[in-house]
Amino acid sequence: MLAFTIRRLAQSILVMLVVALVSFALFRFVGDPVATMLGQEASVADRARLREALGLNDPFLVQFYNFITRAVQGDFGFSYRLREPVLPLILSRLPATLELALVSGTVAFVGGVGLGVYTALNRKGWLSSAIMTGSLIGVSLPTFLIGVLLIWVFAVELGWLPSFGRGQVVRFGWWSSGLVTPSGRAAIVLPAITLGLYQMTLIMRLVRAEMLEVLRADYIKFARARGLSQRAVNFGHALKNTLVPVITITGLQLGSIIAFSIITETVFQWPGVGALFINSVQAVDVPVMAAYLMLIAFVFVLINLIVDMLYYAVDPRLRVDRAAARH
Repeated sequence: MLAFTIRRLAQSILVMLVVALVSFALFRFVGDPVATMLGQEASVADRARLREALGLNDPFLVQFYNFITRAVQGDFGFSYRLREPVLPLILSRLPATLELALVSGTVAFVGGVGLGVYTALNRKGWLSSAIMTGSLIGVSLPTFLIGVLLIWVFAVELGWLPSFGRGQVVRFGWWSSGLVTPSGRAAIVLPAITLGLYQMTLIMRLVRAEMLEVLRADYIKFARARGLSQRAVNFGHALKNTLVPVITITGLQLGSIIAFSIITETVFQWPGVGALFINSVQAVDVPVMAAYLMLIAFVFVLINLIVDMLYYAVDPRLRVDRAAARH
């Protein structure tokens, strides 16, 4: 287990370095931050002084080395647009994005597993057919369109839920949460459904397919032959083995929820990191963009590492195969 963990950590560090190099190289071609900061009327001398102060005249490898050495220490530089340190700027908006992602992920996992199991056990019922048809709609519609439709129905026509913002939040140190206030809970409903609907349909269809495959396995037939109840067979044996591949997909989907929350945050004016990234792209704010991509890469790497550990702990075949390989 220790050797497995060390190998995964080494791979994770390599992935972070590659992501940092690619993102830092790409952002050199998105525009000139000096022109955005000073405007069109600035003199050539002013532009030259600012470029020198920002270190933009250094060779690419020197700039990348300085970026990495500072990033390891938690220093991602200053935002060109807001003139503030990047790390506190991201941390101030991170609770909103993580809270939205966790609520969306919970909705996607609970709803996906529940609906997947139901449609697998009742695959010939009319309700299962309706759910499967609805899942096709959820997969096909783009996220922004789902958000606009939800706003139109529940905020404009019915007036039940707010259409933008995060509501009232309560601070707990550096963390802020809207789940403890009525307006915060109401504000997160529509964004969470919008962001989690696509992932929920994917998890549901995966659970249904895996459940149907497991129910045809020989050990399920033997369990029924031993006289076990249908509930024990379905949930004690079939569902447990169905969740092994679902763990991997759910972990990656949680990373996708955080990474692709940009669209949802833009539609609902959610004050998260994704909205900050969109504004930074428009202003060619390279430090914020690079720090955001590093954050997303770190989230994916961390989730993938946790999923690998869980997969190793849940699936005994991996431990047996590695033990056999050593001997």
